[in-house]
Amino acid sequence: MKFKILTLFPEMFPGPINHSITGKALKKKKFQLETINIRDFSINKAKTVDDTPFGGGAGMIMKADILQSALTFAKKGFKKNCKIFSLSPSGKKITQSFIKNLVTSKEIILICGRYEGIDQRFIDYNDIEEISVGDYILSGGELASFILIDACVRLIPEVLGNSESLRSESFHDYLLEYSQYTKPSIWKKLKVPEVLLSGNHKKISDWRLKNSLEKTKKIRPELYNLFVKEKKRKL
Repeated sequence: MKFKILTLFPEMFPGPINHSITGKALKKKKFQLETINIRDFSINKAKTVDDTPFGGGAGMIMKADILQSALTFAKKGFKKNCKIFSLSPSGKKITQSFIKNLVTSKEIILICGRYEGIDQRFIDYNDIEEISVGDYILSGGELASFILIDACVRLIPEVLGNSESLRSESFHDYLLEYSQYTKPSIWKKLKVPEVLLSGNHKKISDWRLKNSLEKTKKIRPELYNLFVKEKKRKL
């Protein structure tokens, strides 16, 4: 799996990706990461990549022609059907299901927007899918790309030491992960649920499922409804 990142700040990479689980995976070459500096494709000495918006308004817009040159360069060595995404707050919100599908792709290009955004013609001309990590604004797409890459890499086979971790995590089958506890068994007069200390694996499994269901219904009712709908579909 290889990611090519189009960015104005290549020095930000690998950044947090170079640590913990993703860092180990990068060193073991479970995935590859390449940054492409959009400024390298500017056509003037000032390395300008943006301009004022037509119709007026605050901020600057990243230019379509410069981005096109950068994208053409990024596509070299990749197949025609490689995945191309623009990270934008106005994009489709990514989900765990989206990540599971994306991780089957071998070649991914991520375009990190900055300023007030990207000239829409570039997006339309290349039929680029805009994606978002949430309903909030970040300083740039680089931060969102870290999240996307981390979410993908941890699903690559053999990246996580214990495959069971994936099956019990939040969003597996639309459910949030059950509540977790560790030693000591009593802290601030708060006790760990007795069933978790019982050693009875069947009872523990039942408790975790019940806890997961209750937690999802309370915190993310929309996910709980999806779980119920999917369960009915399988009957």
